[in-house]
Amino acid sequence: MLDRALKGSQGYWGWLVFLLVLMGIGTGCWFYQFFEGLKVTGMSRDVSWGLYIGQLTYFVGVAASGVMVVLPYYLHDYKAFGRITILGEFLAVSAIIMCLLFVFVDLGNPVRIMNVILYPTPNSILFWDMIVLNVYMLLNLVIGWNVLAAERKGIHYQKWIKVLIYISIPWAFSIHTVTAFLYAGLPGRHYWLTSIMAARFLSSAFCAGPALLILLCLIVRKVTKFDPGKEQIRTLAGIVTYAMLINVFFFLLELFTAFYSQIPGHMHPIVFLFKGLEGVGNLAPWMWAAAVFAVISLILLVVPATRRNEGTLAVACAVLIAATWIDKGLGLIVAGFTPNPFHTVTEYWPTTPEVLITIGVLATGFFVLTILYKVATSVKTEVAAS
Repeated sequence: MLDRALKGSQGYWGWLVFLLVLMGIGTGCWFYQFFEGLKVTGMSRDVSWGLYIGQLTYFVGVAASGVMVVLPYYLHDYKAFGRITILGEFLAVSAIIMCLLFVFVDLGNPVRIMNVILYPTPNSILFWDMIVLNVYMLLNLVIGWNVLAAERKGIHYQKWIKVLIYISIPWAFSIHTVTAFLYAGLPGRHYWLTSIMAARFLSSAFCAGPALLILLCLIVRKVTKFDPGKEQIRTLAGIVTYAMLINVFFFLLELFTAFYSQIPGHMHPIVFLFKGLEGVGNLAPWMWAAAVFAVISLILLVVPATRRNEGTLAVACAVLIAATWIDKGLGLIVAGFTPNPFHTVTEYWPTTPEVLITIGVLATGFFVLTILYKVATSVKTEVAAS
């Protein structure tokens, strides 16, 4: 089936070349970082995780959200999602590839990644995170590829695939829960020290991931002959609406706990994010923009007329993705380190090489996604025509 990725329009090849250029720039910057060290990034002793780990956190959520189409289709026999389940599974595969690459570039030296395998430490959350991420990627790749191959031949997929599908459903929840435990288990970081961190991660994942899938479905419909379907997009929009409401509700719970109890350790990171602390407030405009985007997305999603209109739904999904990315992919990590356990503030802002490496990783993920979607939509179009 992979041969279908070798045939495409001028626009398809132009998009791939564009991504390859971005990947090349990112690779060049990574070599610069490799030879010069992590000093070329904005990270420091006090802020040791930055843009890279922020993107890992965000895209683990995107990967986990694949369960929002897998679970209704395979477990509840919601047949309408049969048209887009493959798209959700392949989105999860590309998102996990991005996550692993973000860990790779964050380590500075690629040899260090082997320490996790050569010297396994089961008492480390990072060890379990590596296992759940890799297994989840393989599960989605094997399931998606075999189901698509069976669909192309006009036969039912094999029984052992069904077993893997059942395993993949709780596994999707586990990848984001384990990632949340990386933060929630650190007593010195008050912003992350909350029992609902895993719940917040899952709620933001289940709104941001399906929102991205809706946009991808709309793009697929426009650039290919395959139509993911209106009912499928409407159902996804409903899932996004409820998940975003829960996501915002959880954040308000955090605000109440911090400010009603007047615990300085819990208040200061939030004050830093929205107002600035000790003269450092470079994230404040971003966080207020995220708040505005969240409100706009909720208005467009809650009102039935704008949620059912695909034009306004696309706007809602775009601003929702922007809001959740700023909150989770930028603010969450930096605020956890600011202020530090010594109650001092260290400014962090990603440098140009850091941003270009991040763009290179994102381009790699979307390159893989484009190839997988090209294969999937070509097979589905052929099956529909036969």
